[in-house]
Amino acid sequence: MAIVIYAESENGKIKKIAFELASYGRALADKMGIPLIAVTFNQEENDLLGSHGVEKVIKISDESLNDFNAKQYAKNIATVAKDNQAKMVVLSASANAKYLAPILAVGLSAGYASNVVALPESFHPLRVKRSCFTNKAFNISNLDNEVNIIGLSSNSYGIKEDPKSLEVIEKDSVPVNSTLKVEKVEKVTGKVTIAEADIVVSGGRGLKGPENWHLIEDLAATLGAATACSKPVSDMGWRPHGEHGGQTGKPVASNLYIAVGVSGAIQHLAGINFSKVKVVINNDPEAPFFKAADYGIVGDAFEVVPNLINKLKAFKEQ
Repeated sequence: MAIVIYAESENGKIKKIAFELASYGRALADKMGIPLIAVTFNQEENDLLGSHGVEKVIKISDESLNDFNAKQYAKNIATVAKDNQAKMVVLSASANAKYLAPILAVGLSAGYASNVVALPESFHPLRVKRSCFTNKAFNISNLDNEVNIIGLSSNSYGIKEDPKSLEVIEKDSVPVNSTLKVEKVEKVTGKVTIAEADIVVSGGRGLKGPENWHLIEDLAATLGAATACSKPVSDMGWRPHGEHGGQTGKPVASNLYIAVGVSGAIQHLAGINFSKVKVVINNDPEAPFFKAADYGIVGDAFEVVPNLINKLKAFKEQ
């Protein structure tokens, strides 16, 4: 028996969310007294997983798996889970993981709980706490299948080091008949991504135009943060849709979320609600975002942001 995690990677490098899964999986494995196994695809940084509690890595190398294919990935993860008599499979809350989770659940005849935010309260049956209603509430779900899949919410458990002796086993991929062919993948390069960022700086219509976006970029560069925007900003073409954060865009679960000139529509707040600390800068004291924020500054962004950048730079130079 074992706990299996799918450790996501990109261009041969492990993603930050994989370390959180490893930390969570390690805690599960310790409670159940069984080993922790990670599945990787075309991954060369497997040793890093050992420092976060993984005891065995099943390394699957196949050029046909360079581009994500949910059916192929699910089949290979299911094969590893069956070979190792896995009682539980842990996935992230990424778009790819959410895509393959139902396929994997069918392949394993498993129960699936998404948006899990803590370790199980019990194991027989599996009882987990999950976020619901766009992160405004929690529910408790019971799963009584022989095998269960947990979808861990981003930034809900944290990354913890727990070095283990690591065994890496290379395995051939399982062929899958799939009509899906990836023709082209466009990705932002050279920037911190919203999904991986500890800090996200977001801008809204309060910036008045794309020519003022340097305020967001300068603040983000000072903090080592990713940049995001509200839906109206991306709809108007000020910023690419890949930066649209919120329920109708990319969900944000950073440690710090700074919203500049964002009023706080309900869909936006729902998509960023899992961020641990939320800061809003807006000249309208009645903006809905202030009710959801941990800290707020009522003021003109064109004055507040440059002053904030200068203060941060001075602090970093100390």
